[in-house]
Amino acid sequence: MKKIVIVEDEAAIRENYIDVLKKHGYNVQGYDNRPDAQAAFEQNLPDLAIIDIGLQNEIDGGFSLCQSLRALSPTVPIIFLTARDSDFDTVCGLRMGADDYLTKDTSLPPLDGSHRSTFSSQRSSCHPRPSRKPSLSADRSQSIRTKCRSSGTKNWWN
Repeated sequence: MKKIVIVEDEAAIRENYIDVLKKHGYNVQGYDNRPDAQAAFEQNLPDLAIIDIGLQNEIDGGFSLCQSLRALSPTVPIIFLTARDSDFDTVCGLRMGADDYLTKDTSLPPLDGSHRSTFSSQRSSCHPRPSRKPSLSADRSQSIRTKCRSSGTKNWWN
């Protein structure tokens, strides 16, 4: 049975996704903060991580968690599921190693399709690449890329 970890600080949202995924036959574990999820990842890697970006008092805790998880394993699939829908956040999340980036207004069928396709795709063990990239103009993409590198993503989503 595939193990999915959901890292979401809003209990109602976390429990809703846990219930739905369990009904689809997955072993699902939920965490409400980055440190607990990080400790769990260091003990046992999931088959898929679904991560919110803002976690409790860490405005970009999910970005940090993604980077830490990617350092532990270049192949564990990661999906961001977040309310933050700016182009900048999307590009940064994908460049940090996430396989997909969905907003919380996404209904369950797209999430179901995303994690199923993530499970079935094969990833390179050397340099994982996002499964999709948002379409941005070359100038805007370069600007975002530069800001991601120089700031570590902090303070750019205002």
